[in-house]
Amino acid sequence: MKELIEYIAKALVDNPDQTVVTEVDGSQTSVLELKVAKEDLGKIIGKQGRTARALRTILSAASAKLKKRTVLEIIE
Repeated sequence: MKELIEYIAKALVDNPDQTVVTEVDGSQTSVLELKVAKEDLGKIIGKQGRTARALRTILSAASAKLKKRTVLEIIE
């Protein structure tokens, strides 16, 4: 999951070297924290949050296939 979000995020931003994805594993849920450069934050969120919603939809579909629950948090 981490590699998937990192790949998509790096394709969207202008500074892909500043894109960092960390994974925090819980007992039932896994949390992915996405941190990008300040000027790229708008590209990750998108107009009215559409890009962020699309990232979360892709992540939930991929994690459902693995029978896990994964949440995406975008860190400023």
